[in-house]
Amino acid sequence: MKIISYKRIYQSQECFSILGKIRSRALFGGYSLAVDDAVFAMVAEGELYLRMCEQNATYQAQHSPQLLTLRKRGMPLQLKYFHVDAALWANAPALLQLGLSSLEDARLEKSLQRKPSRLKDLPNLSFHMELLLHEAGVMDVQALRQIGAQSAWLLLRQIRKQIGINVLFSLEGAITGVHAAALPALRRQELQSWVKIYIHKW
Repeated sequence: MKIISYKRIYQSQECFSILGKIRSRALFGGYSLAVDDAVFAMVAEGELYLRMCEQNATYQAQHSPQLLTLRKRGMPLQLKYFHVDAALWANAPALLQLGLSSLEDARLEKSLQRKPSRLKDLPNLSFHMELLLHEAGVMDVQALRQIGAQSAWLLLRQIRKQIGINVLFSLEGAITGVHAAALPALRRQELQSWVKIYIHKW
């Protein structure tokens, strides 16, 4: 059974690779899948289950997927994760979107549970990015949230001209508590338009 689950874990990591580095670990007799400690999926007995959330409610209502039930100390434990069936596996765009929503919800919950004290603890931001932000004059999480992603990006551009739009997406995601790939499409378009105007002006 472990071999079957390992195969599903590898398949899931490949499917959701856009989300970042996906780590797995044993949990309640199954395996959790997480990006930066935000658990968005589970694998049990060779099957994938995605975290239930409000954004995925329409799919759940239409398909009534089976929920994940594991055993802890001999007792059945029903988790808020829904089954990914063969039809959904065959629809890669839909599966990816559901996975993005699950991760976004997991990140939001994490951000509410703990308020990060350092910039590197925010989604999308590394230790290197924290150092760059410090160099640009953005010293902590509160400062970043106060000035916003666009102003922070402009400050970074003053010290590193090669910094591109992906950094802007990362900053926006860091402030809102989501992975850069999970930013709402409308917000991404707004940021893209703003960058084009900025580049045109300069």
